[in-house]
This record gives sequence, C-alpha cells and structure tokens, in this order.
Amino acid sequence: MEKGKNGLIFVLPALVGTFIFIIIPIFCSFALSFTEWDLLNEIKFAGLANYKAVLGEKEFVEILVNTFVYAISTTFFAVIIPLLIASVLNSKIRGAEIYKTIYFLPFITPAVVIAIVWSWIFDPNIGLVNQLFRTNLNWLFDTHLAMPVLIFVSVWKLIGYNVVLFLTGFSTIDSGIYEAARIDGAGSKDIFFKITLPLLKPTIYFVILVTAISSFQVFDLIYVMTSGGPDNSTNVIVYSIYKYAFEYFDIGKSCALAYILFAVILILALLQRRLAK
Repeated sequence: MEKGKNGLIFVLPALVGTFIFIIIPIFCSFALSFTEWDLLNEIKFAGLANYKAVLGEKEFVEILVNTFVYAISTTFFAVIIPLLIASVLNSKIRGAEIYKTIYFLPFITPAVVIAIVWSWIFDPNIGLVNQLFRTNLNWLFDTHLAMPVLIFVSVWKLIGYNVVLFLTGFSTIDSGIYEAARIDGAGSKDIFFKITLPLLKPTIYFVILVTAISSFQVFDLIYVMTSGGPDNSTNVIVYSIYKYAFEYFDIGKSCALAYILFAVILILALLQRRLAK
C-alpha cells in the first residue's frame, strides 16, 4: 500500500499537468464550438450554427480535399520509402549506423527551420533547385507545384523517424526464419513479400496510423512556406483553424472546425483498425 502511495506521488505532477493543459482545454474548446466569441466581447451561445457555417463555406470542400491529398500522399511515400530504406539497412550494410544518423537528423530539426531552408532552396529567383536544373519555375507560387513541394519536404522530414520504427520491427523477427527460408530455396523477393511484410504488419499499421495523424495536423510547414496559398491551393484544415482564431477572431468556428478534424481522424483511425484485422 505504501508503494502505491509513493508511486502516486511521483506521477501526480504529470497527472496534474495533463489535466490542466490537456483535459480541461479539450472540454473548454468543445464547449466554445457551440458559442459565438471574438476574444473581446461576451460569449454567446450559438448552438450548431458554427458547424453549419463551417460546413457551408464554399472553401470548405477545397480545404478538405487539400488536407486529404496532402495527408494521403505524405503517408504513402513516408511509409513506402522508409520501409525500403530500413530493409536495406537491416541487411547489415557497411556504415549502417552513419546512414541511420543522417536519415534521423531532419526529424529532430525544428520544422520552422526546415521550412525556411526549403523555402530558400525552392525560391524562384535565387533557389538552388532552379539553378541546379536550369529551370525558372515558381515552385511555391504555382497552384500546381506548391502542394507537391510541401509533400516532398514533409516526406523528407519524416523518413528518418519511420526508418527507426521499421528497424525496430525488423529486430523483432527471428533470424532463424530467414535462414530456414533460404535453406528451402526462397529468394530475396520471396523472403521480403512472403515473410518480412506479413511479420511486419503490426509495425506497418502503427507507422501508417502515426504518419496519417501527423499529416492531417500539419501547420508549421504551410504557415512558413506558403501561408495556404497560392489561391488556397495549400490551405488545409489546421491552417484554417488558425486563421479563424487569430485572423478572423472567430473562436467558435475555429473550435468547430477543430472537432470536425477530430471526427475525420477518428473515423480514419477506426477504418484503419478494421482493415488491419
């Protein structure tokens, strides 16, 4: 009993912090989604008006499509590429530890720093990309190019983290299975598709889920690199939440859009879990 009390004392600061900074804000923001408030005047109850207004906005469908395009594309490439890289590194190539460090560095670099550097690289006037390939493209100012650039930068940042997750998954597979497969005459292709992938299913599911959730919540790269432009082509839900709150000072709509995003992520997570079974 004494040990239980001591344990509670040690975790109490974390529990208090979680309650104050996470649990209470969740309930408060949900309540605010049913109100009309501009941060200055009195809070007024608005019922479902904010949800109807947000869903009825002519830009909402475009923003939702942008969010899905970004999230699905980023998740696809940020899972496939790290999986291939991890399978190569797992084969004990020379300098594997150095490669792991190189791949992981972008993930631990602040997103704002990454956004500033890549904005310079894709600058239409002095950018390294245009100079290297001798082109004159307005990468971040073209409605057809801005989103692919953001997806590329996001995948580049996420590769290292997902490589580490996949390598952890590889470490759980018994090497004896591979040896038995090679004795039976299985080639590298058969081993990868018939042994490695099936045994990596839990890891693959986890990586897809984590990457998809983080992709749906993207904000910093878009805020620094494109500000939702050009012509709303890179505007996503989280950036719209920020605009409603701190540009339009419409807290009610901002919170309503946040819970619409929560519903979207929850539905996708449940679908993924059902498919994983």
